[in-house]
Amino acid sequence: MSLDRKTTALKQLQGHMWKAAFTAGCMKAEFFEDVVPAVRKWREAGMKVYIYSSGSVEAQKLLFGHSTEGDILESPLFVQLFDGHFDTKIGHKVESESYRKIADSIGCSTNNILFLTDVTLEASAAEEADVHVAVVVRPGNAGLTDDEKTYYSLITSFSELYLPALT
Repeated sequence: MSLDRKTTALKQLQGHMWKAAFTAGCMKAEFFEDVVPAVRKWREAGMKVYIYSSGSVEAQKLLFGHSTEGDILESPLFVQLFDGHFDTKIGHKVESESYRKIADSIGCSTNNILFLTDVTLEASAAEEADVHVAVVVRPGNAGLTDDEKTYYSLITSFSELYLPALT
């Protein structure tokens, strides 16, 4: 874990540890303040939103179910924010085939998907699969090279994104 390896078994173990901590109320997930309002707007506009994380689906649901904003998966105060969750069981995020598998599983062309990431190796793999990419620049993320800064579309807030309805 200290090497931040994205292996499925380690992520599943992490999910079990998180479950105990979240259920006991020892942990709450925090999201950047722009995330939930932006996702809510996209959903209200009829767009589908999926999570693809190196964390297990179980861990993803724990994070969103035990946040500082409450349970944003099941709360009646929220439009359902997510249409589904993917993890490394579909494939690693640095492999372009993973993005094709996701597109197939949701019945969508890869060129109708926008993938947000802070990892340029993931961005490159997604682009190889003909997926649109925006690299999210946030405090604490790894720095980008000058070439990466000019090559990729960069955003610092989800509120910067306007996504027209996909047909």
